[in-house]
Amino acid sequence: QVQLVDSGGGLVQAGGSLKLSCAASGRTFSLYAMAWFRQTPGKEREFVAAIGWTGTNKAYANSMEGRFTISRDNAKNTVYLQMSSLKPEDTAVCYCAQGRVAYGLGSAKRSDYAYWGQGTQVTVSS
Repeated sequence: QVQLVDSGGGLVQAGGSLKLSCAASGRTFSLYAMAWFRQTPGKEREFVAAIGWTGTNKAYANSMEGRFTISRDNAKNTVYLQMSSLKPEDTAVCYCAQGRVAYGLGSAKRSDYAYWGQGTQVTVSS
Protein backbone atom coordinates (compact mmCIF):
# COMPACT_ATOMS: atom_id res chain seq x y z
CA GLN A 1 0.00 0.00 0.00
CA VAL A 2 1.01 3.63 -0.35
CA GLN A 3 3.01 5.05 2.53
CA LEU A 4 4.27 8.60 2.97
CA VAL A 5 6.73 9.35 5.77
CA ASP A 6 7.25 13.00 6.68
CA SER A 7 10.38 14.16 8.47
CA GLY A 8 12.57 17.19 9.09
CA GLY A 9 10.41 19.28 11.38
CA GLY A 10 11.74 20.86 14.52
CA LEU A 11 12.17 24.04 16.54
CA VAL A 12 13.78 27.03 14.86
CA GLN A 13 14.08 30.73 15.62
CA ALA A 14 12.29 33.32 13.53
CA GLY A 15 14.26 34.01 10.37
CA GLY A 16 15.70 30.52 10.32
CA SER A 17 15.31 27.66 7.86
CA LEU A 18 14.16 24.06 7.83
CA LYS A 19 14.00 21.42 5.11
CA LEU A 20 11.20 18.88 5.24
CA SER A 21 11.34 15.54 3.47
CA CYS A 22 8.65 13.07 2.51
CA ALA A 23 9.62 9.56 1.43
CA ALA A 24 6.99 7.72 -0.57
CA SER A 25 6.46 4.06 -1.35
CA GLY A 26 3.78 1.83 -2.82
CA ARG A 27 3.17 3.50 -6.18
CA THR A 28 5.36 4.72 -9.02
CA PHE A 29 6.36 7.98 -7.38
CA SER A 30 7.40 9.74 -10.57
CA LEU A 31 3.86 9.58 -12.01
CA TYR A 32 2.13 11.58 -9.28
CA ALA A 33 1.92 15.18 -8.20
CA MET A 34 3.00 15.86 -4.64
CA ALA A 35 2.12 18.63 -2.24
CA TRP A 36 2.63 20.01 1.23
CA PHE A 37 -0.17 21.23 3.47
CA ARG A 38 -0.09 22.48 7.04
CA GLN A 39 -2.49 22.66 9.94
CA THR A 40 -2.71 24.49 13.24
CA PRO A 41 -5.11 23.56 16.06
CA GLY A 42 -8.67 24.63 15.37
CA LYS A 43 -8.00 25.50 11.74
CA GLU A 44 -8.52 23.78 8.42
CA ARG A 45 -5.59 22.11 6.76
CA GLU A 46 -4.20 24.69 4.32
CA PHE A 47 -2.24 24.43 1.12
CA VAL A 48 1.45 25.27 1.15
CA ALA A 49 2.99 24.10 -2.13
CA ALA A 50 2.57 21.57 -4.91
CA ILE A 51 4.74 20.08 -7.63
CA GLY A 52 3.62 18.27 -10.74
CA TRP A 53 4.65 14.81 -11.79
CA THR A 54 7.48 16.04 -14.02
CA GLY A 55 8.76 18.51 -11.46
CA THR A 56 8.29 21.41 -13.86
CA ASN A 57 4.99 22.76 -12.58
CA LYS A 58 5.07 24.27 -9.11
CA ALA A 59 2.52 26.25 -7.14
CA TYR A 60 2.68 28.05 -3.82
CA ALA A 61 0.29 29.66 -1.41
CA ASN A 62 0.63 33.42 -1.59
CA SER A 63 2.09 33.79 1.88
CA MET A 64 4.82 31.21 1.19
CA GLU A 65 5.90 32.32 -2.29
CA GLY A 66 9.49 33.47 -2.25
CA ARG A 67 10.20 31.87 1.14
CA PHE A 68 9.43 28.20 0.48
CA THR A 69 10.67 25.95 -2.32
CA ILE A 70 9.21 22.58 -3.24
CA SER A 71 11.29 20.02 -5.12
CA ARG A 72 11.32 16.32 -5.85
CA ASP A 73 13.90 13.62 -6.44
CA ASN A 74 12.23 10.82 -8.36
CA ALA A 75 15.28 8.57 -7.99
CA LYS A 76 14.83 8.72 -4.21
CA ASN A 77 11.00 8.76 -4.23
CA THR A 78 11.17 11.88 -2.10
CA VAL A 79 9.64 15.33 -2.12
CA TYR A 80 11.16 18.23 -0.20
CA LEU A 81 10.05 21.55 1.18
CA GLN A 82 12.80 24.06 1.84
CA MET A 83 11.47 26.72 4.19
CA SER A 84 13.38 29.96 4.75
CA SER A 85 12.72 33.26 6.55
CA LEU A 86 10.43 31.39 8.90
CA LYS A 87 7.95 33.34 11.00
CA PRO A 88 6.18 32.38 14.24
CA GLU A 89 2.93 32.16 12.25
CA ASP A 90 4.49 29.33 10.23
CA THR A 91 4.22 27.12 13.32
CA ALA A 92 2.11 24.13 12.29
CA VAL A 93 2.06 20.43 11.62
CA CYS A 94 3.12 19.94 8.00
CA TYR A 95 1.80 17.05 5.90
CA CYS A 96 2.91 15.79 2.52
CA ALA A 97 0.33 14.41 0.14
CA GLN A 98 0.33 12.40 -3.08
CA GLY A 99 -1.98 13.03 -5.98
CA ARG A 100 -5.05 10.91 -6.54
CA VAL A 101 -4.49 10.34 -10.28
CA ALA A 102 -1.37 9.96 -12.37
CA TYR A 103 0.13 12.77 -14.44
CA GLY A 104 -1.19 15.51 -12.22
CA LEU A 105 0.26 19.00 -12.43
CA GLY A 106 -0.26 19.70 -8.73
CA SER A 107 -3.11 21.65 -7.18
CA ALA A 108 -4.14 23.42 -4.00
CA LYS A 109 -7.25 21.28 -3.48
CA ARG A 110 -7.11 18.73 -0.67
CA SER A 111 -9.55 16.50 -2.53
CA ASP A 112 -7.00 16.06 -5.35
CA TYR A 113 -4.75 14.11 -2.99
CA ALA A 114 -5.40 10.53 -1.98
CA TYR A 115 -2.59 9.76 0.43
CA TRP A 116 -1.13 11.69 3.32
CA GLY A 117 1.91 11.52 5.54
CA GLN A 118 1.67 11.39 9.31
CA GLY A 119 2.79 14.99 9.71
CA THR A 120 5.88 16.67 11.11
CA GLN A 121 5.79 19.53 13.63
CA VAL A 122 7.37 22.85 12.69
CA THR A 123 7.73 25.32 15.55
CA VAL A 124 9.10 28.82 15.01
CA SER A 125 9.99 30.83 18.09
CA SER A 126 10.01 34.61 18.15
